[in-house]
Amino acid sequence: MPDMTATVESLPILLVPEPILKARSRSVGAADVERVRGLVPRMFATMYRAPGIGLAAPQVGVGLRFAVVDLMPDDKPAPIVLINPEVIARSDEQATREEGCLSLPGQYADVTRPARVTVRYTDAEGARRQIDAEGLLAACIQHEIDHLDGILFVDHLSALKRNMILRRLAKELRQKRAEAM
Repeated sequence: MPDMTATVESLPILLVPEPILKARSRSVGAADVERVRGLVPRMFATMYRAPGIGLAAPQVGVGLRFAVVDLMPDDKPAPIVLINPEVIARSDEQATREEGCLSLPGQYADVTRPARVTVRYTDAEGARRQIDAEGLLAACIQHEIDHLDGILFVDHLSALKRNMILRRLAKELRQKRAEAM
C-alpha cells in the first residue's frame, strides 16, 4: 500500500442497494475541478485500504464521472485518474474473468467484456489522455466506467445469478448488523 494513504482520510464505501450506485453520473465540469482534486487522494486512500484496484465516485456518494484505478503492477503504485472517461474503441474479442466490487463485498462472478478497449479521459492535472488497455486493466476500467453509468458487474449476469448474489449479500449484511448489536 502506498505511503500517501497514511495521512489521507478515507471515505465510506456505499453498498448495494444505495440509489446513487444505479444512477448515471454527470460529467465533471470546470466548476467541479477543485472538488475532484480534493477527492482523488481520499479515493485512492479508500481504495488501497479496502483493498481494491478501482473505485468510482458514485461508490463514495459523489455523482460525478470520475474514477481511480491502480493495479499495483510489481507491487508498485501506478495510479490512474480517469475524469470523464469514454470508451472510443473496443475489441470484438471477448474475455471472461472473475470480478468483484467494493460495493458488493465478498461477492464474485465471471463477467464477459471486450478483451481490449481504448479510453479517452482527462487526468488529474487536466490533460487529455488516451489509454489502450487489455487484460485486467481493460476489465477494471470498463467496470469503473460502468459505475459511472449506474451499471454494476452483477447487471452483466443472468437474472438468476444476479438475484442469487444480491440475496446472499443482503443476508450477509443483515447478519453483520445483527452481530454488531
